[in-house]
Amino acid sequence: MTSAPPAPPAPPRVPSPSGDAAAPRRRRGRRGLVIALVSVLGVVVLLVGAAAVWFATNSVRRTPPAAGTVDFAAPLPVPELAPSRVEDGVRVFDLSAQEGTTAFVPQGETATLGYNGSYLGPTLVAARGERVRVDTVNGLSDPTTVHWHGMHLPAAMDGGPHSPIAPGASWHPEWVIDQPAATLWYHPHLHGRTREQVDAGLAGMFLVRDDEEAALALPRDYGVDDIPLIVQDRAFNPDGSFAGGIGMQFDGVLGDTILVNGVIAPHLEVTTERVRLRLLNGSSARMYDFAFADGREFDLIATDGGLLEAPVPSESIPLSPGERAEIVVTMTPGEQVALRSAAPDPDLHAGSATFDVLELRAAESLGDSPEVPAHLTELPTPDAIAAAPERSFEMSGHEINDREMDLGRADFTATVDTSEVWTVRNDNPLPHSFHVHDTQFRVLSVDGEVPPARLAGYKDTIALEWNREYRLLVRFEDYADASTPYMYHCHLLWHEDQGMMGQFLVVEPGQQPDLTRPEGDSDDHDH
Repeated sequence: MTSAPPAPPAPPRVPSPSGDAAAPRRRRGRRGLVIALVSVLGVVVLLVGAAAVWFATNSVRRTPPAAGTVDFAAPLPVPELAPSRVEDGVRVFDLSAQEGTTAFVPQGETATLGYNGSYLGPTLVAARGERVRVDTVNGLSDPTTVHWHGMHLPAAMDGGPHSPIAPGASWHPEWVIDQPAATLWYHPHLHGRTREQVDAGLAGMFLVRDDEEAALALPRDYGVDDIPLIVQDRAFNPDGSFAGGIGMQFDGVLGDTILVNGVIAPHLEVTTERVRLRLLNGSSARMYDFAFADGREFDLIATDGGLLEAPVPSESIPLSPGERAEIVVTMTPGEQVALRSAAPDPDLHAGSATFDVLELRAAESLGDSPEVPAHLTELPTPDAIAAAPERSFEMSGHEINDREMDLGRADFTATVDTSEVWTVRNDNPLPHSFHVHDTQFRVLSVDGEVPPARLAGYKDTIALEWNREYRLLVRFEDYADASTPYMYHCHLLWHEDQGMMGQFLVVEPGQQPDLTRPEGDSDDHDH
């Protein structure tokens, strides 16, 4: 937990001058003290006001069920694996954004969006070195995009706000998978409306495989001992509709109900001694701190960009919106244990609650699973010495470096095949996170100290506590495009929609940037 900054030292006591000449000085001193007190009170009022706004717009609608009282009646659905075909050496997937309804609660069906179905989407799987294409159709009545969160790929294929897909139109991004095995995901990134479409259900996982990870003795039988978990919070109106759902242009609420793969309080039937859980914080604002109800230890084996060098024995793992973690938990025959999210550190996120998320139910007889390997992969030591230049990013309100997003402005230009050191700070008590497109960065330090082991691997999203400094080593490889940018932004999606986002171009040495606004776009979004 970060502590409040220390109070400034009191000024030294100076004896008051004697005689009538001292009176004006005393009056001036009193006026100065009054001005100082008013300034301090003004700052306090601003902070209290900001906190009040946060609680007002993000407080839960009802008291969530007390931990330990959930019956976990529904079986956990596992998103289907997306079918694919190979055409001229290219692995091709079909993805269709659709409107529909989904039954979550007894009071009524909910209007939702999904890919190839009414809610969420299938899991795409491809191997490192494969060329892939995703034939994407927009079956919605509104424009959308599809962003491949965590993927290293050309800017024109990234699916950011510069790549809108009109209703009824299609998009065919194609690229070569060139990054380590990892748990990635996909979701819309429409300028000013990302939260609305993600909260309505447009999200799915994209798993990258490689030979190095495949050679390790890890659970990897999809849907059996290798389980994707898309965790979201939602709130429901009395008629069953989402509160703060489709068509609402405000932050909405922190939901009082947890969905896992689109189901409330599910259970997972475990049939092996060890099970690998691929955790995705798919919420638009809520922070989680995942742990097991009995406090058992598990192995953290991977984060956003892939495997850690070695398993990190852990009792909890915090995730901000967009972050992922892969954990391996050991079970004994016949036992049951709940995966729970405790209220995170209040310095990281105000107004959070403790939730039961999922129950693991072990069969009376479990299949053998090998021990988690003591060594997983080799990660290069981050080298900040060769990185240039250094950049600073101050997150405050709904701005980064005192600027709101402008699709027609490149906030900076980077050179391909170079590295940079970015210093990122959250300058106010509201929670923020930081996500960078295309690249997987390394955390060099947190407040000048070596980062915790859970942040030692490749990352594309980090939570930003108030008044803490993160130094990141960011590398731009392979792809240069002088006219199509990548994004960096807060991944609390309403903040992103309100303008807490910037964009950068990656160019060849000496190449001049030429950013053009997407056709038909303007800055008339409801910031």
